[in-house]
Amino acid sequence: MEDPRRCRHLCVDMQRLFAEDTPWNVPWMQKVRDPVTILSSAHAAETIFTRFIPPVHPADVTGTWREYYQKWPMMTREVLGDEMVDILPELRELVPPATVFDKPIYSPWLEGRLHRYLRGQDVTTLVISGGETDVCVLAAVMGAVDLGYSIILLKDAICSTSDATHDATLGVYASRFSTQLRLSSVPEVLDWWA
Repeated sequence: MEDPRRCRHLCVDMQRLFAEDTPWNVPWMQKVRDPVTILSSAHAAETIFTRFIPPVHPADVTGTWREYYQKWPMMTREVLGDEMVDILPELRELVPPATVFDKPIYSPWLEGRLHRYLRGQDVTTLVISGGETDVCVLAAVMGAVDLGYSIILLKDAICSTSDATHDATLGVYASRFSTQLRLSSVPEVLDWWA
């Protein structure tokens, strides 16, 4: 059950490597920057930013992740530089009191640190924003569903590089997860969380 007193804002991967001129640029990120910043600023102490951290070299990872970075060697930290993995500057200004959790994969849940952190604060509800709707946001939502969180997903504060899969994923969220998830907007959440 949604509870504004036991709520956190989970902002997924609003990072420079997706906002700037890289092969992974997400053009829609520019459209959601303002709504994400407005919510994050209003609830900075309750905001958690995740960062997707590529390896330094493709050889630093195993399995299909190694093949992935062999395909995208220009997106390793050796080529990009560490500064490109940081969150957007306007969000970085909110840390602290906002918190940052790094992850080497799409999901923020696999290592268990984020879940333990939230449970330690008695959090039961997550407001989720960020990118991409059909990749890292999807992984964050599915893990949160599995862990039993109530989820408020912000349609005006999530983005993808693909309109088709963004829309399809929103359709899946709305039709298949209505018990665990509610689609909303930043203005509606700001009123609810006042």
